[in-house]
Amino acid sequence: MTTQTPSKPAREPGPITQAVTRFGQGLIDIVSTLGGIITMGLDVFRWSVRRPFRLVNLFAQLDFVGVGSIFIVSLTGTFTGMVFALQTSTAFRLFDAESLVGPTVALTLTRELAAVFSALMVTMRAGSAMCTELGTMRVTEQVDALETMAVNPVQYLLVPRVLAGLFMVPALTMLFNTMGMGGAYVVAVGGLGISPGTFLTRTQQWLAPEDIFQGLLKGAVFGLAVSLICCFKGFNASGGAKGVGQATTEAMVASALSIFILDFILGVLFF
Repeated sequence: MTTQTPSKPAREPGPITQAVTRFGQGLIDIVSTLGGIITMGLDVFRWSVRRPFRLVNLFAQLDFVGVGSIFIVSLTGTFTGMVFALQTSTAFRLFDAESLVGPTVALTLTRELAAVFSALMVTMRAGSAMCTELGTMRVTEQVDALETMAVNPVQYLLVPRVLAGLFMVPALTMLFNTMGMGGAYVVAVGGLGISPGTFLTRTQQWLAPEDIFQGLLKGAVFGLAVSLICCFKGFNASGGAKGVGQATTEAMVASALSIFILDFILGVLFF
C-alpha cells in the first residue's frame, strides 16, 4: 500500500513580486486606455466629416461647454489676475521694478495659466457631465438602442462633444486672458499706485502675438484631450451606478493629469 505525501501549500508572492505585478498591471492599463482613447479619436475624426452632420447636437454642446462656462471662467480669471499682480508686485518692489507687473502677468496668463485653468474649469464642469451622461446611457442600454435604430453612436454622441471641447476651450482661454488682465489692472493701478500708462505700455512692449497664439493652441490641445478622455471613460462605463461614478472619477483624474503633462510637453516644444 502506497502512501501519498501531502502537497505543499503554494507560496504567497513576496512584497517585491506584488509591487512589480501591480506596477506592470498599472502600466498595461495605462497603455490600453491610451490606445483606446487614440482609437476613439480617430473614429471621431472619421465620423466628423461624414453626413449627416449633427449640427443641432453640435450647437447644443457648444452652448453647454462654452456659454455655460463663461461665468466660472470669468470669475476664476479675474481673481487669478488680481492675486498674481498682488504677489508679483511684492517681489518687484524689492528691486524697484513695479513697472514689470503688467508684462509679467500678461506673459504668465497668455502662455500658461489661462489655458491650464480654463481647461481645468471645463473638466470639472462640462467634462464630468459628459462622462456621467454617456456612462448612464451606456449602462441603461440607450447606446445599444441607438445602434439598433441604425444611428452611429460615435457620430451622434461623441463627435459633438469632442468638437465642442476643441473649439470652446481656446475661446474660454481668450476670455480668461481678458478677465485676468482686467483684474491685474485693477489691483496694479487702483491698489498699488502703478501708472495706467506704464502698465499698458510695458505690457504692449513685452507681449507678442506669438504668446497669445501659443496659449490658444494649448487650449485647443487641452480641450481635445479632456473631451476625448471624458467621452472614452463614459462611453465604456459598466457596472451600474457605481461603475458610472468610478468612470467619472477616473475621467477627472486622468483629464487633470493630461492637462499638466501636455502643458509641459508643449512648453518644451515652444521654448
